Amino acid sequence: MGYSKDYYSLKSIFNMEAGEISIPGSSVKIVNEKFISDINPAEFLRSDDFSISENISFSYPVFIPEDRNSRKVILFLHGLNERSWIKYLVWAYWLSQITESYVILFPISFHINRAPSSWIDPRIMQEFVKKRSKSGKEITMSTFANIALSRRLTEEPMRFLNSGYQTALDIVKLMNQIKNGKHNVIPGSSQVNLFAYSIGAFLAQNLMMGNPEDLFSGSRLFMFCGGSVFSNMKGTSKLIMDSLAYDKIYSYYLNDFESNIDHKNPLSEFLRSTQIGMAFRSMIDLGRFRIFREYILGRLKGQIRSIALKKDIVIPANGIVNTLTSWTGRKNNQVEIWDFPYPYTHENPFPVLSDGLSSEVDRCFRRLLTEAGSFLK
Repeated sequence: MGYSKDYYSLKSIFNMEAGEISIPGSSVKIVNEKFISDINPAEFLRSDDFSISENISFSYPVFIPEDRNSRKVILFLHGLNERSWIKYLVWAYWLSQITESYVILFPISFHINRAPSSWIDPRIMQEFVKKRSKSGKEITMSTFANIALSRRLTEEPMRFLNSGYQTALDIVKLMNQIKNGKHNVIPGSSQVNLFAYSIGAFLAQNLMMGNPEDLFSGSRLFMFCGGSVFSNMKGTSKLIMDSLAYDKIYSYYLNDFESNIDHKNPLSEFLRSTQIGMAFRSMIDLGRFRIFREYILGRLKGQIRSIALKKDIVIPANGIVNTLTSWTGRKNNQVEIWDFPYPYTHENPFPVLSDGLSSEVDRCFRRLLTEAGSFLK
């Protein structure tokens, strides 16, 4: 296997509209499964959000291993503001082969194919960038790639939570389908582990800590470029969100969020009275519900591992270390800090290069996926 070669091969054959995709030279297949988010979005989404049909009815890819009787599953969660699975196909493919697991690429609410296609249309989005630049406010990192998310979060910071809340409930439904033998391709009662990257790691931590319906009691979580509390993240990026959006949500969740959830509504009740709701609140800042967070994370020792990157400025390594080791007062093998010998970013840790560094990218990618596979087997 080679990262660059597999990247181009999978990119050329992947099609979200296809029912089943064969991978040349491999016994692994990709099946696109249908899913309907059957919660009532009107209870917590704005009217202009719950009218977005793509977010309710969508499909997700499943990589099917050579051993169709395998009862091992990896739920793969992606980063913030992703609009395509292309970047992750080779990650899922390797995980499926290394661990002999079914690998589910599940989209976060309003991401990937759960969002209108207009949100990734450069011509349409560039007009919004121009309008935003004329607002009179000092804004950096505003691009057509991040303007849809930036506008939405600036307008309503609760969308950050709402998206995660809906996705968590969708995943509970998915997990029950697998557990009860009602999934179309995955054998019933399979063991589900998680591989999570970036903001997907934040969501996965909440699921592991909250453990809704005891669905994650025996699960393991491998995180890459993730694992930090929200306040230690630096979300301003040309590919994620602009400075105005980041400043808005940072201020909201650090200063206003706790007082705003005192109002009676289903979402506030969920946040106050459930373990997963409390997990989210405790993952906003190191000092918030610290005893609760450290107790839960301490119980999960051995089930969680994270690889941070030294030059990551979006989710800095020190924030991950402080979150995952704060209750011990010292570093442990739950988190490691790596550095790669080529130019990389949080958003693109494995660039597809044509020069001599491509072999280094291949090597580092193989190292990461081997480590993840060993932990998740």
